[in-house]
Amino acid sequence: MTDEADHTAESWPANIVIRVRGPFYDVLTPQGVVRCVVRGALKKERRREDLVVVGDRVAVRIVAPGEGVIEEVAPRRRALVRRARDREAAQVIVANLDQLVVVMAAAQPELSLGMLDRFLVVAESQELPTVICLNKVDLDPAGRARAALAPYRTNGYPVVETSVVTGEGLADLWRTLEGKLSALAGPSGVGKTSLVKAFRPELQLRIGAVSEATGRGRHTTTASELIRLDERTFLVDTPGIGVLHVWGILPEELGACFREFRPYLAACAYRDCRHVDEPGCAVRAAVDAGEIDAGRYERYLAIYRELEEEVERQGRWEVERLRRGRGTR
Repeated sequence: MTDEADHTAESWPANIVIRVRGPFYDVLTPQGVVRCVVRGALKKERRREDLVVVGDRVAVRIVAPGEGVIEEVAPRRRALVRRARDREAAQVIVANLDQLVVVMAAAQPELSLGMLDRFLVVAESQELPTVICLNKVDLDPAGRARAALAPYRTNGYPVVETSVVTGEGLADLWRTLEGKLSALAGPSGVGKTSLVKAFRPELQLRIGAVSEATGRGRHTTTASELIRLDERTFLVDTPGIGVLHVWGILPEELGACFREFRPYLAACAYRDCRHVDEPGCAVRAAVDAGEIDAGRYERYLAIYRELEEEVERQGRWEVERLRRGRGTR
């Protein structure tokens, strides 16, 4: 297991990267925000994909008022990583998280349990504590979306229900965020930026609408940015992710990324059970007995098939290489 991310630890540098703009890095220091570049030698030591990212703790040398050079990056204790869009490589979105808050909408756009499960698999594979935030509950008077999340509550995922329109659940969400460095992640249009503005209304953040033609949200956040809510509370609003690919996981590792499967994994008749169609599979028996939600199991099968195709397309060595690139540095 990775160590706790505790961003208040005294052993860490006091300086934290809050924004990345091309070759420049805005670093929050005890003296204020400093616009920095990276020391040349440091560029050679670290991978290009995750040279310095939002959430990194860094050592800074001041070279002029408001300007500095990043001399060193502290080891990352935890990170949210996805596959880079234009190449087969790991891309760190934000470092040193205490928790991931997956925001889904009760409506507009419609709740996608398939997308939610992919976020949870990514979080479980990277050992990220995760909270589910169901936003826009004012648009779900019948409570269908709330009911759909019952299996996740059973599996131990904290669920916070919120509405920026009515204010419902915002105090609960604040208690979840307080004293932590959290990342808001989720599809576009679910209201992540609106939630940020609920706590910092003075921020100049653009809020997107949902397309009537596609039912999908329009991207308004284009780059991750760390927002300070108070002295001990930080929030990262990540770019909306329309399609999340589960990657860097071998098919046989997927079962462990479903929390409710774990008590049954050792009870399967075969050690290499895929939990697909093997005789004596304890996971499938638990599904048949109603102990594991059938919908979650069906989505497991869909992700499993994707991972099998990924291994066939790239080879196991390449998948393992991507997984190694997913590690913290």
